[in-house]
Amino acid sequence: MAKDHTKQIKTMGLMRQVQKDCFSMRLRVAGGQIGAEQFKKVYEIAQQYGEGYIHLTSRQGIEIPFIKLGDIVAIKCELGKAGLELGSSGPRVRAVTACQGSAICPSGLIDTTALANELDKRYFAKDLPHKFKLGVTGCKNNCLKAEENDLGIKGGIQPTWEKTNCDFCGRCEAVCPGKAIKVYKCNQTLVFAQDNCVNCGKCVKSCPLDAWQGKSGFLVYFGGTLGNQIATGKQFIPLIFEKPALFRLIDATLAFFVKYGKPKERFRRTIERVGWDVLKRELSDTITEKTKDVSEHIFDVVAR
Repeated sequence: MAKDHTKQIKTMGLMRQVQKDCFSMRLRVAGGQIGAEQFKKVYEIAQQYGEGYIHLTSRQGIEIPFIKLGDIVAIKCELGKAGLELGSSGPRVRAVTACQGSAICPSGLIDTTALANELDKRYFAKDLPHKFKLGVTGCKNNCLKAEENDLGIKGGIQPTWEKTNCDFCGRCEAVCPGKAIKVYKCNQTLVFAQDNCVNCGKCVKSCPLDAWQGKSGFLVYFGGTLGNQIATGKQFIPLIFEKPALFRLIDATLAFFVKYGKPKERFRRTIERVGWDVLKRELSDTITEKTKDVSEHIFDVVAR
């Protein structure tokens, strides 16, 4: 098979197997969720065109092995009946992963499923210098490991305290991982060190009297990668509260990768070659003036 033809087939989401003329067919799945009826169709295709089983990938995807090229047109037709389509591979935005988020999980701070679907519609299969992975996790428990993605999103909360509702029980201090809260029950005083807050929202969720309130938002991590070279993504922008601002930030991130990235160079390597300060500068214009005021000192530590 010609090299160009093989590349085109891979772009369609068909991975060559060691078995001659066989391909593992990747499906487009956003946030790890498909409908039960859709899953029935996947089962039928695996039975009819594959070898009766499917593979669940490490990034919440579905692949059907032992597919023949001659069956692709018929399979695409069958997938279309169930609202499914082929996935993608190669140098482009891959499927978005997500935990179940606030719609299901008691710990969730954001609706990860809804966000994953929006990200999928906006960015899936966008051509880039190399593959680019997006992941969404609902809270600081970090089930989807936001820092391992080229761009990871984690739910966070900006907490506020209302003294009149507080009985100074100390629960918030006990659960705070950043040691940002100190309660003095004897003289009815609470000290909140904002700089130590990690936006986990545990104070809000643990308070029995709603003395702690909070606004949910998105923490964004840049440059994570696994594989042959492992690196942890960095978070240097404070909480983003509105989706339009989040999307502008992602748009600017992908534009940075297109502008500076070399073919077959992962996003992290591009950042390290060009400089974190350049990424910081090109992203800073995409956030609101209010956010910029808060983030000035945070941008200064991006390279640490």
